[in-house]
Amino acid sequence: MLTALYSRWGQLVLGIICMVMIANLQYGWTLFVLPIDQAHHWGRAAIQVAFTVFVICETWLLPLEGYVIDRIGPRLTVGAGGLLIGASWVLNGLADSLAMLYVAAAVGGVGAGFVYGATVGNAIKWFPDRRGLAAGLTAAGFGAGSAVTVVPISNMIASQGYQYTFLFFGLLQGIVVVLVATVLRAPPNQQAAREAPIAPSGMVATRPSRLHEITRDYSPGEVVRAPVFWLMYLVFVLVGAGGLIATAQLSVIAADFGVAQTPVTLFYLTMPALTFALSIDRVLNGLTRPFFGWVSDHIGRENTMFIAFLIEGLGIFALIALAHDAMAFVLLTGVVFFAWGEIYSLFPATCGDTFGRRFAAANYGLLYTAKGTAALLVPLGSLLREATGSWLAVLYVAAFVNLLAAVLALFALKPMRRRFIRRSMEARAAERTAALEARGQSGVASTAH
Repeated sequence: MLTALYSRWGQLVLGIICMVMIANLQYGWTLFVLPIDQAHHWGRAAIQVAFTVFVICETWLLPLEGYVIDRIGPRLTVGAGGLLIGASWVLNGLADSLAMLYVAAAVGGVGAGFVYGATVGNAIKWFPDRRGLAAGLTAAGFGAGSAVTVVPISNMIASQGYQYTFLFFGLLQGIVVVLVATVLRAPPNQQAAREAPIAPSGMVATRPSRLHEITRDYSPGEVVRAPVFWLMYLVFVLVGAGGLIATAQLSVIAADFGVAQTPVTLFYLTMPALTFALSIDRVLNGLTRPFFGWVSDHIGRENTMFIAFLIEGLGIFALIALAHDAMAFVLLTGVVFFAWGEIYSLFPATCGDTFGRRFAAANYGLLYTAKGTAALLVPLGSLLREATGSWLAVLYVAAFVNLLAAVLALFALKPMRRRFIRRSMEARAAERTAALEARGQSGVASTAH
């Protein structure tokens, strides 16, 4: 049993379990906003600041957390993360002021960052040949992990109050992460030695799943000086902002469109439109990550980005036109989330392909701060809605930036990253040639003696 857990597939499964346990910190939050406001009358906008605090702490501290993860491994860092996420929701349940709510969000953000960074980084390192699929499966735990708890959390909030729900699920999630952390480990260094060189002439035809064989390892300091990193960062922000606004405000958007409590029958089940949308969205938001990750392993990262971002932009336009229909609301929000969640598999895979595996956690940590930057736009979405009296303006902006991101991915990022990888390949080939020549000269010298 332990042998299976210590295999790379076992480690992948353990990482997915940890991601499932932290999913509610982001995707379950929307269920608590209205009950908190009804209990304390702090105002939705003020309460949603906690969501922004969580995302900022989860993302902007990840480069530092990634640095620690790359050096001491996932076991201790994920264990610490489990303690922090449990403490976060316990504090949420006890919070009697906005300040305490914000502190709880910060604690949860730090803990989730450790878990997220360690598990995604571990997937990239264990699976250099299938980065898109491995990162996608791991991220799927975060995207779909809350799907099975949407109804239990909703029911527990209704029957026992949001405070008890925070306490129960906080302790449950934290304990599971701490236990799983005890059997997590980083891959052996020998795996890198099995990578085979590719001739320069073969670079153009190289599949994404084999790019680990030709790119050198870049330190975080080198990464932030690369223009291609900042273009990736911009595209991440553009796509991330719309999805985060929908994640944080979906219950409010549904209420404003008048469909939140409208019964919808689908798959022989009848539930209120909002509950149905949340459940379906979580599932699709999880499935999209391994699906598009697998696709990107075969047709290329940027090609896949273009397809997904285009679908999301068009899906939001359709939502604008049809959201007042409850069935359309459920189905179209599913389409939007399906086309959004893949950023959490495509970008870690792209980062690993481009900058190597040695500093995978720290480098993706740098890129993942784009999610924190995007989170700053969540309160702006609320302000725009209050200024215009409708969510239409917010949705139009989200649709436009997704279409812009699709164009940038295909026509700007793709050629820029191709040039960067070519230079990286040439640098690695030169390093290997120099090492072989030095070894040969050493052998000649020893023979002469």
